[in-house]
Amino acid sequence: MSRRRWFHSAPPGLSIVLDYRRAWLKSDLAAGAALSAALIPAGMAYAEAAGLPAVTGLYASVIPLLAYAVFGPSRVLVVGPDSSLVPMIAAAVLPLAAANSGHAVALAGVLSLLIGLMLLVGRFLNLGFVTGLLSKPIRVGYLNGIALVVIASQLPKLLGVPATGGSLAESLAGTARNVAQGAAQPLALLFGAGTIAVILGCRALPWKVPGVLLAVLASMAIAAAAGLEAAVPVVGELPAGPPAPDLGSVRPAEVLALLGPAAGIALIAFADTSVLSKSLARRRGAHVNGNQEMGALGLANAACGLFGGFPVSGSASRTPIALEAGARSPLSGVIAAALVVLFMVAAPGVTSFLPSSTLAGVVIVAAVSVIDFTTLARLVRMSRTEAALLLATFLGVAFVGVLEGVVVAIGLSLIAFVLRAWDPYRTELASVEDMPGYHDLSRHPNGHRVPGLVIARFDAPLFFANGAVFAEHIRTLVAHAPAPVHWVVVASEAITDLDTTALDDLVELDDELAQKGVSLVFAEMKGPIKDRLIRFGVSSRFGPDHFFPTVHNAVRSYRKEFDLPSP
Repeated sequence: MSRRRWFHSAPPGLSIVLDYRRAWLKSDLAAGAALSAALIPAGMAYAEAAGLPAVTGLYASVIPLLAYAVFGPSRVLVVGPDSSLVPMIAAAVLPLAAANSGHAVALAGVLSLLIGLMLLVGRFLNLGFVTGLLSKPIRVGYLNGIALVVIASQLPKLLGVPATGGSLAESLAGTARNVAQGAAQPLALLFGAGTIAVILGCRALPWKVPGVLLAVLASMAIAAAAGLEAAVPVVGELPAGPPAPDLGSVRPAEVLALLGPAAGIALIAFADTSVLSKSLARRRGAHVNGNQEMGALGLANAACGLFGGFPVSGSASRTPIALEAGARSPLSGVIAAALVVLFMVAAPGVTSFLPSSTLAGVVIVAAVSVIDFTTLARLVRMSRTEAALLLATFLGVAFVGVLEGVVVAIGLSLIAFVLRAWDPYRTELASVEDMPGYHDLSRHPNGHRVPGLVIARFDAPLFFANGAVFAEHIRTLVAHAPAPVHWVVVASEAITDLDTTALDDLVELDDELAQKGVSLVFAEMKGPIKDRLIRFGVSSRFGPDHFFPTVHNAVRSYRKEFDLPSP
């Protein structure tokens, strides 16, 4: 194989090497520098929010960037810690860790490794379509709930009071109780509130200013200059040397306990990453393979788990930073990762002056930016059902539990799908003067029926949940027809699937109609559905004379059989 052919068949990141242009280097260097400035404070902030040492957030920022740079299909997508995953990681890891920081790191690593393996298995099973399980209302409701949980979890750090844990209500009540008892630390609140003010103020400026980096640097400078590192809780000095997670300390029972959370986090992480990756691809007029994206995210998580990190996904907050700084290729992510490593090696002690409340402020701003009221207001106007799904998911995540909320979100998505398919739109068709074809009689009440003929339409696949609904639709049309019915033509273009339960309903309906002297035939049925009828062994019942390429052909055959004149 030639060198050029090998590169083009290699993972996406390596294939870009062949097409890399020297003119891109300046832009990638600038983007890498800008990205690293955001990765360092955000990574540490999300690690602390997950109940893990701050340094694990840096590992989780570096390793996935390198893995995704090689295997990821998107040129500029930033993969790393994300606020949407933080509460789930904490909920999965902290109860098992029992306040043991080292064991929490090991558990987070195993969790990330499990997620990576699940995504890789999904990639080889071509399950890239699973993001369809989470509709937009479900995702928005979930993210709004996550944002509220994240904010509540960071209030104790912002105020300098002990965290009480528990449910959202218990956490808020515990924080309020500690504040009422005078446990709040004004200095911690000052640093946290100042961080929020600086970040929001920088966002309001007409030019781009790295507000997070500015707030973190200012906090460290003030704490160091005033000698406040002992007066407020601080992150502390970063450990020297490479990461050394003790994954072997995780017991088999703990691995089993992590499997459920891993599956939920894997779905959410992939859904978030897929949406972001597709959005970036559309900007370039390109297409992203969902299975390839799933595999790349799986490798990023697996590598992250092996090197002391925690679960990651595509970052909707840091990817725009890379884009705005001019990133042209995955090299920008590699440069950012290298600069983060340089920081860890050259200046590990500076974080001993970094107040924890500053990082809490960073996380709170990120969480607030996720909250989306616009979609809810839009859905209230457009679809009350979808608005209810959004609210139910939000309430499930916020008040039942984060991990339980994932199950609620998936369950509601499936229920919504089944309900739509169970009760689809169905109608009778008729010809309309001066309009070609056959049209919905409920929209065109002056339409012309053919005597003795019913043309029915059912806008959904036929499966166990709606087979009886379909049969009842046909019975109703036959019963209310203005003249005795001889044929029922089913306009079948929308029937894209058929299971055995629906087939039984169809056979029962055919028997019932036959006893009344009514023939059941189909128009515009797709070839694969006809093949399925043959495979189900009913080809003798529904032979070739029961199928017509169009509704018009079926009507013409009916007129010919019953010697009716053409219109």
